Amino acid sequence: MAAPGAVPTLVVMSAQLPVQRVEVSFVGAPPVARIARASGVSGIERDGPIVRCLVAGSFQPFLEALRGHEVITLQATPALAASPRPDGDVR
Repeated sequence: MAAPGAVPTLVVMSAQLPVQRVEVSFVGAPPVARIARASGVSGIERDGPIVRCLVAGSFQPFLEALRGHEVITLQATPALAASPRPDGDVR
């Protein structure tokens, strides 16, 4: 941890941001372009009315991108730093 009064670096701050894996289903077409422009959003995938992505840090920019579009479901789970491979190995 940094010394009291020290300003954390961007690298340290980025490592501390919580990352969530999010899945949202919409009535009608999802606002993919607006979601892509939202701060902290990456890894966007679209499957019809469903959008999956990663959200780092605050959810507020992501939620603002959804404004005006009817959401049926929204699920968020902590994203893992490493994901298991089919053979059970973690990379």
